[in-house]
Amino acid sequence: MPNHSPIDAAFAALADPTRRAVVERLGRGPASVSTLAADHPIALPSFMQHLRQLESAGLIRSEKQGRVRTCTLSPQALTAVETWIIQRRRDWEARLGRLGAYLDQLEDPNV
Repeated sequence: MPNHSPIDAAFAALADPTRRAVVERLGRGPASVSTLAADHPIALPSFMQHLRQLESAGLIRSEKQGRVRTCTLSPQALTAVETWIIQRRRDWEARLGRLGAYLDQLEDPNV
């Protein structure tokens, strides 16, 4: 993804339900590619594309030992997504709080 921030890559990767399911599964611990793929009714080459996108977004890491490739979650990438979401939520809560105060003032001008 040229000229995109890491957060853009993370959200693009998490936009797909298959990739979100992989992230959820890896939240329980590392797993081999074959174990991860067994939960999804798609061809292995297609599934590998999902893993490559997650890896290029920094959400997972993979390591090959012998013939087995094992994937692990990279929680620091999820922390960046969480931080972005929390900030947006704070912004909206502040705006809604100001709107609520304004509407209360309209209902009772003596406040």
